[in-house]
Amino acid sequence: MLHYPKGIRLDADENLLIADSSNHRIVKYYSGAKKGIKIDGNNISGYGDPCLCGPSGLNIHKPSKTLVICDYHNMRVITYMMRLCKCGRKIVGNEKCCEKSPKKKTFRKTVIRNIKCGGVAIDKEGNVYVSDTNRHEVRRYNADDWMETVVAGGKGQGSRSSQLNHPTYIFVGNDQSVYVSDTWNDRVMRWRKGAKEGTLVAGGHGKGDDRNQLFCPTGLLVDQFNAVYVADYWNHRVMRWRNGDRQGTVIAGGHGPGDSENQLNNPEGIAFDPQGNLYIADSNNHRIQKFYFQKK
Repeated sequence: MLHYPKGIRLDADENLLIADSSNHRIVKYYSGAKKGIKIDGNNISGYGDPCLCGPSGLNIHKPSKTLVICDYHNMRVITYMMRLCKCGRKIVGNEKCCEKSPKKKTFRKTVIRNIKCGGVAIDKEGNVYVSDTNRHEVRRYNADDWMETVVAGGKGQGSRSSQLNHPTYIFVGNDQSVYVSDTWNDRVMRWRKGAKEGTLVAGGHGKGDDRNQLFCPTGLLVDQFNAVYVADYWNHRVMRWRNGDRQGTVIAGGHGPGDSENQLNNPEGIAFDPQGNLYIADSNNHRIQKFYFQKK
């Protein structure tokens, strides 16, 4: 079973990767299930190096098949070469798997230390972006030398347009604009490349459940039309904010916390498949929900 899943991603083959946070592992489920509303793990946990402890975000560098993981409570970011070690569904957090790999020294690597990483994104050039919930900023690490640059926040904890307050999930657009779930400010901000301040794109009107409000936003995606999709954690819903909208539209959940198929309970990570169907890490229901939509 899953236990508080957080970040999720679909790979190039539409296999689902899940940060199974309270089981301290990353789980992979292969594509092909017809329904797939609830997906189970195998309930194995682990702490410390080389294990994981409360993994939160994850992302895939597709050309190199590298998985980048926010190992939250171990305060680090690691990279994992998925093609070098295959252990069934449990692909990270398994020492025996590492020991069997002839390249065990190269398939896993700690690339960032001393960070409470809430989310990770990768741009088209392979640069890695991470949110730091303690330092209230988002940093970019160059693909070639891992040199860091603050690209959002970094002006202390606060609610000004130059500040963030516990940023978690992030998304990077093709123009390298950085979208941030500014979780404790109950808003989503967009920082254009090189900008000193962000622009409000969702929420920002205090905590609440009105259509112009968010209550601790988490999972975040942006489509080719710059519509923002955000998991609204304490409102138990996922919302869409079209470019320029002053209020959002509920597209999943929004019926109060619960475990019915039309309900969510503290949603976190979200992902779309190529057909436009929405996957949601329904964290406090310990499941992944799939909502079927027609792709427009």
